[in-house]
Amino acid sequence: MKKNLLVSLFSLMMVIVLSACTSNDGEASVEDTNNGKDSNEEMNMNEDNENSMEENMNNSSSEGEMNNGSMGNGHMDHDDVVSLIDSTGENELNIPPVLKSDSNKGTEYTIRAQKGETEIFDGVQTKTYGYNGSFLGPMLQFEKGDTVKINLINELNENTTFHWHGLEVPGNDDGGPHNVLEPGEESTIEFEVTQEAATLWFHPHPEGKTSEQVYNGLAGLIYIEDQNSKNLELPSEYGENDIPLIFQDRVFDDEKQLNYKATANEDGTVGDTSLINGTLNPKLTVDKEKVRLRLLNGSNARNYTVKLNTGDAFVQVATDGGFLNEQVSMQEITLTPSERAEIVIDFSQVKTNEEIALVNEEGTTLLPFEITDQTGKTIDIPDEMNDFSVTEEEKNLPVTKEIELFGMMDMVTINGKKFDPERIDFTQEQGVTEVWEIYNKPDMMGGMIHPFHIHGAQFKILSRNGEAPPENERGWKDSFSVAPDETVKIAIQFKNKGIYMFHCHILEHEDNGMMGQVKVE
Repeated sequence: MKKNLLVSLFSLMMVIVLSACTSNDGEASVEDTNNGKDSNEEMNMNEDNENSMEENMNNSSSEGEMNNGSMGNGHMDHDDVVSLIDSTGENELNIPPVLKSDSNKGTEYTIRAQKGETEIFDGVQTKTYGYNGSFLGPMLQFEKGDTVKINLINELNENTTFHWHGLEVPGNDDGGPHNVLEPGEESTIEFEVTQEAATLWFHPHPEGKTSEQVYNGLAGLIYIEDQNSKNLELPSEYGENDIPLIFQDRVFDDEKQLNYKATANEDGTVGDTSLINGTLNPKLTVDKEKVRLRLLNGSNARNYTVKLNTGDAFVQVATDGGFLNEQVSMQEITLTPSERAEIVIDFSQVKTNEEIALVNEEGTTLLPFEITDQTGKTIDIPDEMNDFSVTEEEKNLPVTKEIELFGMMDMVTINGKKFDPERIDFTQEQGVTEVWEIYNKPDMMGGMIHPFHIHGAQFKILSRNGEAPPENERGWKDSFSVAPDETVKIAIQFKNKGIYMFHCHILEHEDNGMMGQVKVE
């Protein structure tokens, strides 16, 4: 009861204070200096506001009630997230189709954002969104050095954008909230692929509507290949031993429909029903060989911990933006929303009748495996896969951008401010490496993990609370978790010019204004 009251009072105080702050911020467009730091006056004001809110929460002693269930509209207790239902393994995993190029002479695609109906449950048509189909989207394949042309068409009845998550493209092509396509509108983007092999994805990013559109099904995959990835001889037969896994959780109503408005939670919408690649109760049939799984946490808010029910180890071979230098043996991996990782599991020694599955930290079955008696190709993972490094110069660079993540529900902020499309929060010079420091300030409820994403660049994690990052994060990243009271330093360089978003990738937090802008000149 007291905890609920504190949440109510905190929300009320945040509404009053942030309404005032938003009003003040809206009076004029502001551009920070190149070092990205706010004036002392602004920082002190934000600090005073937060201190005032916390004092009011501490001093309250009355009792009250509010809706704070995990799937309700109030504050979500992220220490007690609703559990997922076990997969029964009755449906073979859907593999997203590979989208064919429109041209025989180059890489050209047409992508349509569409409404449709999908048979997620037997005999029931669920209303969904999708790209070039009714639910989710196809896999786009690029190669480093390609000039890619993409024709974008919005066939929805609402505004949308097409954001290329993890792709290094000019700001005008990035698909942030400035790049809106209205219903029936079309546009074309063209860019050169300059980054190394990686597993990326695309999804909508309209201001205030990202969470609902992703929840309804708008998400697709991007594979980038290069000469190195071809030479490594990792499992690479798409849909056979190279499998994408898009993890998402949803709530379906009594009519088996996705009713986002009824289940939306301002602190991050989670569900009890697990979908992988849009498949309910999935299983994956594999041969006796090494299988590469490309994991994407495509959920609105849930953190996914993935491990084998047998306790056996697997190896991680890639991060968000490319290969690790060498494989890292792991027994489990946790991905916050939008993070990716590539892992390899060796099924060659597993008995055909042995029950083996991917499970989460609670032991809930996410994906059972069915192992055939067919022996696949023998593959040895190379000892060296990449030449990623953090230079001494990068380690010694001063911090030029300081970011403070704070708040909960619809009262989330970055550096005490909510997103304003007319305000530039930071500036940075194209091609120049800078160090950003991201701090997750705890609130009176203790705080929660914020997944932090920067558009338009892949970057290097330098440290977590002053210590070197774990081995499996020593590769290119575009998203990472920041725990309460944790400070993460990154080295980042933008290859292209434009305006790019940085934000919490809990999609409801993003929609509620936990987002800023950096202008690369």
